[in-house]
Amino acid sequence: MTPSATLLDVNNIEVIYNHVILVLKGVSLKVPEGGIVALLGANGAGKTTTLKAISNLLRAERGEVTKGGIEFKGERVDRLTPNDLVKRGVIQVMEGRHCFGHLTVEENLLTGAYTRGDGRQAIETDIEMVYSYFPRLKERRKSLAGYTSGGEQQMTAIGRALMSNPTTILLDEPSMGLAPQLVEEIFEIVRKLNEERKVTILLAEQNTNVALRYAHHGYILESGRVVMEGSASALRENEDVKEFYLGLSASGRKSYRMVKHYKRRKRWLA
Repeated sequence: MTPSATLLDVNNIEVIYNHVILVLKGVSLKVPEGGIVALLGANGAGKTTTLKAISNLLRAERGEVTKGGIEFKGERVDRLTPNDLVKRGVIQVMEGRHCFGHLTVEENLLTGAYTRGDGRQAIETDIEMVYSYFPRLKERRKSLAGYTSGGEQQMTAIGRALMSNPTTILLDEPSMGLAPQLVEEIFEIVRKLNEERKVTILLAEQNTNVALRYAHHGYILESGRVVMEGSASALRENEDVKEFYLGLSASGRKSYRMVKHYKRRKRWLA
């Protein structure tokens, strides 16, 4: 990851649901301006909760940040409303896409521009920008989103986020439920958005192999804690990451049964 100013700084946060359940236990991470950072881990590790803590969507699920703080561009933001955070340029693409099924693809995209005040012409220009990245959406622009494919709904969700004119997108499980070819297509578009539009990306992903090919830096979560971090290239070559997250070891690819029974000990849990 090339040196750059820290855009998003998550500092030692704890998250509790329903005043009882401790989910995140001192999570810290930094996202540099213009970077792609991957938040990795198995289902239930705390990835989605981390993103919702940043986007301030926890309160809708009776969750709250009880310790630590979150800064964006050097300012504390964990007490803002989600709407205020979107206006500052931070928006989350939720896990499972969550398109408005009764609206057309284009109407879904326009909902992303709801908080903007820069006029109709600017919004129409950005609609065409979204279609340039997602040509398939232009073909389906008049179709009801609920009747489009999973890949098209994921494209719609990302396009809707782009319509808010963000500086930072929090992308939650973009590969979920998609065929491998579509996963590659989505991640290629994410890379183009990062390189061409300079959009900073923090993505939570179970597909470690794909995420580490596109990210610059990565953090691995287990049971609500960051257990490892490093550049994407270093994590790809780490023997523990290869064995526990990529299904590989020094002797080559391993069967699921061998990985499941953990022949190596997780050194970070020792």
